[in-house]
Amino acid sequence: MKPEKPQPDQRSLIERAAAHYGLDKMLRSPPSMPVERVLDEPLLPGASDTIAQSRPETLEAPQPEAVRPTLETAPAPAPKPGGAEAPFGEIDPDKLAESGFIVPGHPPTALSEEFRIVKRYLLLNAFGGRSTPAVERGRAILVCSAHPNEGKTFCSINLALSLANERNVEVLLVDADVAKPEILSTLGLGGGSGLIDALVHRTDPEQYVIRTSVPNLLVLPAGHQTHRDTELLASSEAQGVVDQLIARNPARIVIFDCAPALAASPAAALAQHMGQVLMVVRADKTSEHDLAEAVKLLSGHAHMQLLLNGTTFTGGGSRYGSYYGYGG
Repeated sequence: MKPEKPQPDQRSLIERAAAHYGLDKMLRSPPSMPVERVLDEPLLPGASDTIAQSRPETLEAPQPEAVRPTLETAPAPAPKPGGAEAPFGEIDPDKLAESGFIVPGHPPTALSEEFRIVKRYLLLNAFGGRSTPAVERGRAILVCSAHPNEGKTFCSINLALSLANERNVEVLLVDADVAKPEILSTLGLGGGSGLIDALVHRTDPEQYVIRTSVPNLLVLPAGHQTHRDTELLASSEAQGVVDQLIARNPARIVIFDCAPALAASPAAALAQHMGQVLMVVRADKTSEHDLAEAVKLLSGHAHMQLLLNGTTFTGGGSRYGSYYGYGG
């Protein structure tokens, strides 16, 4: 009798990395998003979704048109009159589609179907279910990655747009990457003061929130730059701001798009105020070592989930969205 040939390891890169670094128990803890969730979309708007064609030099974050003033030189923003309406920003749905984002109200696509699956786990943690209690502070979600150019902002925006499609949910997207904010420029919105201003001047963060033309979607800018961003985000004032934002509306989900965990310190500071952390992992780019280091840095957080982004491998199975004719 011939000896049986050893079977190839069928586990994914993330599962093998988790087992190697002792993280497999965390990944199996319910409720947890499947680590095999695949997003076949570009890292940033306009980038190629084919790994072989992706080049790091083409994925630089968009630069702001002008240098933002720092809080050391900027005056304290004047408070809005009582009862004043929030600023309004128009988001062009055609530009969303051209840049590869989900367009709320449009027919389902493979991408929108992927995020429909992703958000269900986050919503369950945020609001609970029949037999599942809500996670403490679960309506505050941090989206992070190990390094830049792994798709965290792309995923943050698409997650917010997908959640905005929910009938009974209000979504507040916070640009918490205060050193290199991209949310406003990517969505074509204007803004000045924001999160950091609320922390420095101890003002109501709600006065800086921008209502958008996408129903149920609000945006809070990063605000003016400061050299004390990590200390501010780690402070008790930051805890209070997060509490204010989620307490304003019991149906509100607050998504914080944060700086990469291994590239800047604010991620670890801000994570302590969150109820959930979504770690974006770039297929064939994020190494096992970097993933382990990023998870270890945020390991004090009990509700961390992994999102595999940018893979083109489907394993021979149907992609989400194929039922609607968008499966490719």
